[in-house]
Amino acid sequence: MQRIFHGTLAPSDFARALLGAFNRGNLRTQQYGTNREIIVQIASKDTSTSGGSTALTIALRSIEDGVLVEMGKQTWFGIAASLGQTAFWALRNPWNLLGRLDDLAQDIENLQLSEEAWNVLENTALAAGASFELSERLRRTTCEYCLTANPVGEPTCIACGAPMGKSQPRACRNCGFVVKSLDKICPNCGKNL
Repeated sequence: MQRIFHGTLAPSDFARALLGAFNRGNLRTQQYGTNREIIVQIASKDTSTSGGSTALTIALRSIEDGVLVEMGKQTWFGIAASLGQTAFWALRNPWNLLGRLDDLAQDIENLQLSEEAWNVLENTALAAGASFELSERLRRTTCEYCLTANPVGEPTCIACGAPMGKSQPRACRNCGFVVKSLDKICPNCGKNL
C-alpha cells in the first residue's frame, strides 16, 4: 500500500519517527539509504523471549511536493506459528494458556504493527503541516489558451474567460494520490473518491 503526503518534509523526518517509535521491546529497526530514498525495516529481535517473529518494510521516497510512502506486506509466519502453538496447548489443557500469556500478548502486538506504523507516519506528517491535500503548487492549473495560472476548480480562466475543462487535479482523501476530477475511484488505493 502506498500513500503520498504533500508538504515540506523529507523521508528522513519519517524515518526518524519510525526508528524512535519501534526500536523498543522485542522490535528492532534498521534504516538503509539517505536523503531522497530511505528504507526502514521493523522486525522482531532474533533473541525475542516471547511471541513469533514479524518483519515490515517501509520505503520512503522524496517526490515533488512531498513524500511517497510504500509499506510492504508484513511477514508474520512466525506469529501464525506461535498463535497455532498457543491454541494447541490451550486445547490440550486450558491451564497452559496462562503460561503463554506473554507470547499471546506479543503476537497480538506484532499483528497490529502495520497499523501502528501508519499512525506514526500520519502523526509525523500532521506535526509537520503535511497532509493528503494537494500542495500549493498543484492547486494551480494553467489555462490552455493564455497560459495564465488559475486556482484548481475555477470554471473559467481568470484572465481570458476560456473554459478550464474537467481535467483539473485533486487529491484522494484516503491516500493523497493526485487524481483527475472525473475519476470516481482512486487508481492508487481503490477507494471511492
